[in-house]
Formats: sequence, C-alpha cells, structure tokens
Amino acid sequence: MKLYAVIVAGGSGKRMAAGIPKQYLELAGRPVLMHTLERFKAFDESIEIITVLPENQLLFWAELQKKYSFNIPHTLVKGGKARFFSVRNGLEFVKEPGLVAIHDGVRPFVSPDTIKRCFETAEKLGNAIPVTSPSDTLRMVTETGNTPINRLHVKQVQTPQVFNAGLIKKAYQQDYMPEFTDDATVLEKTGIKINLVEGNRENIKITNPEDLVISNALLPGFL
Repeated sequence: MKLYAVIVAGGSGKRMAAGIPKQYLELAGRPVLMHTLERFKAFDESIEIITVLPENQLLFWAELQKKYSFNIPHTLVKGGKARFFSVRNGLEFVKEPGLVAIHDGVRPFVSPDTIKRCFETAEKLGNAIPVTSPSDTLRMVTETGNTPINRLHVKQVQTPQVFNAGLIKKAYQQDYMPEFTDDATVLEKTGIKINLVEGNRENIKITNPEDLVISNALLPGFL
C-alpha cells in the first residue's frame, strides 16, 4: 500500500524566542525538521514525504538543505494562513490511494513503533492517532470554580495521525471551523469514529525553550 507523510512545520518561533522558527533550531548540529523527516524515511524507504512550510520560509529551507547536505527526497509545499489550510495544501499532493500520516515538523522523537502502530491500525480501521496517558493529577476549571478529573478518562494526543487517504482528503474539503484543533477532529466532524493507539512519551512537540533542553537529553537514544 502506498504510504505518505505530510510534515507540517508552520511555526514562527515566538514562544521559543530564538530568532528563527523552532523547526530550524539545531539538534546535534542539524535543524529539528531534518531529524523529523529522517524518522519517516528510516521507517519506510519508499514513503513519499510532503513538507509544508510558510511561503516566506521556502527559500531559507532550500538554503539549509544545501548547507547541511540534506538529501532526503520530499515535495515542498506552500502553507496556508492556519494549520488547517496548510494540511489541505499538503493533501493536494497525495495523488494515489493509500495511507497518509500527518505529522508535526517539530516532533522529531516519534518512535518507529508508534509510526508502525498508527499505519497498521489505519490500514485496518481507516484511521489511527497516537495518545499517551497523563501522569499528573488533573482539574477542570469551570465558571463556578474547579473540579478534579479522572485522569484514566483523559488522553494526550500526539502525531502522526494516520488516515485512509481518500477519507482525510474528503474531510479536508469542509469549511474551516475553530474546533478543528487537529486532523482527527476534522475527520470526526464527518461522523467517523477515531481510533486511539499508544504513542511514545518521548514524542514531544518542541515549542518552548525548556523543550530544547529535554530534546538534547533525548537525542542520544534516537541517533
């Protein structure tokens, strides 16, 4: 079956306060985004990778590829004004029936086992998203105060979120809605049940400065 990976990296880096978007910050001497693409190529050599970046970063990324002699083949696509539109643009380049993984460009620590579980479940059931269970005690803030939540009933959602290509392409033809916080919510709006699989705790989204500290500690186990 044809496999695709749509890697979305639209961050501006404001929360990181690093001067450049977080997907280009260096880990082990190379930009985060390069590590992320390598995870999928290592999982399956034949996977077709589609990388979606803001239009004003396309040239910068091309220069980085030359600088670091990065030669993993991928189709480069211009992003949209929000993640929803960036994913939609990327999906336009999914031309054949198959499975498509949609992944955050700043999650370079997704494990091969997580990717495998997502693809295998999506092949059987049409979709799969990786989740982990929170370890902290949780409380929900309400208009009248706050109340504890049973953490056994709560999951933290990660990427890659993997879908039957035809289903997710059709789902992304909907009009944008603010509640579309990830790809699963887009598909779910069409009435399709979402399937959960186990993710890996190392699969963090690099967003804040402390995430870089954690990333440098994690990296040796992924090289």
